[in-house]
Amino acid sequence: MPTVRAAGIADAAELARLRYEFRSAERPAVESREAFVARCTMWMRDRLTSGSSWHCLVAEQDGAIAGHVWLEVVDKVPNPGSNEPERHVYLTNLYVRPDARGGLGSTLVEAALVWCRERGTDTVILWPSEKSRTLYARYGFVASTDILARSLKNGE
Repeated sequence: MPTVRAAGIADAAELARLRYEFRSAERPAVESREAFVARCTMWMRDRLTSGSSWHCLVAEQDGAIAGHVWLEVVDKVPNPGSNEPERHVYLTNLYVRPDARGGLGSTLVEAALVWCRERGTDTVILWPSEKSRTLYARYGFVASTDILARSLKNGE
């Protein structure tokens, strides 16, 4: 039976290895595994500190991390004139090792939504992959017309 818990700084290196496993399976890496894991470990350590807007939940099976999901709290500036939502969460980097799949992704989404509700989150946003769309749809995620986006790639 898997257990879900908050990740800590001590988990950063393993989470970085899982990030490499996740993303390099989708497209070829442009840096070595060692360089990426070192860079990503530092990034994750910084974000797993107390007071960070980031949070990570890990699912453990047999004493090892089998999956994770990252959450970033995005607070809007308070609005005195209405009940406009002021707290959003960006859900990202949901990954379950291939040998642990078969329900663990759902477990992590459910735990993430509980975490969000406990913190008074108004809206959870994410950018799904084609493969993950059906998972998120089962939990009520729908395409939004409320958010505008502009790419700043190539300095344009």
